Amino acid sequence: MSETAELLLRWAQGDQTAIAVLVQQDATWIEAHVRRRLGAQLRQRVDTQDIVQNTLLTVLQTGPRFVCSERAHLRALLGRMVENAICAQANHATAGKRDMRREATGRVQGESGSVLLLDAKSASITQPGAAAERSEIRDWVRLALELLEADDRNVIMWREYEELSFAEVGARLGVAEDAARMRYARALPRLAKKLKVLRAGELDQLLQERP
Repeated sequence: MSETAELLLRWAQGDQTAIAVLVQQDATWIEAHVRRRLGAQLRQRVDTQDIVQNTLLTVLQTGPRFVCSERAHLRALLGRMVENAICAQANHATAGKRDMRREATGRVQGESGSVLLLDAKSASITQPGAAAERSEIRDWVRLALELLEADDRNVIMWREYEELSFAEVGARLGVAEDAARMRYARALPRLAKKLKVLRAGELDQLLQERP
């Protein structure tokens, strides 16, 4: 088992020191990544470093637990999740709402017991606990959502997790209700495709795709 996988397994089992190590080791890389991607938005904030570190901490505390073997894959995935969270916070339509990851599940990390094994090298790791299948699938879907394009991710989040009507989704998108329904219908197969590839252990392929 790689050092990265061991650290992630400790995190998945609720080891708080592992979270601290992940933040310490990867926050600088993730901040540079997010700056390149969201420079204009971040320049409006007072302390970019604190924003990225606090968002990373929230992602690790409330997001689905997973294990992968490659450090580069871990950083790319966490960077994508932090980027999505910051974009959601900056969006005027979601400003002031509770964190979507916590809201989507009604729980904090650790209650489902499921650990998502993202590559073949992690496949030999035994999952701690006996997670309910439905809860585990929900975590796979949550992770796959992080790999979608922003518009696809938003329309699914708003519809499924905030339970907005298509009229309300359309208002946020600035389109008609029927157009919002069509965008949602197009986004679902894309999510299903990401989910299939993710569960097949092809994380590298997904991370190379630019949303």
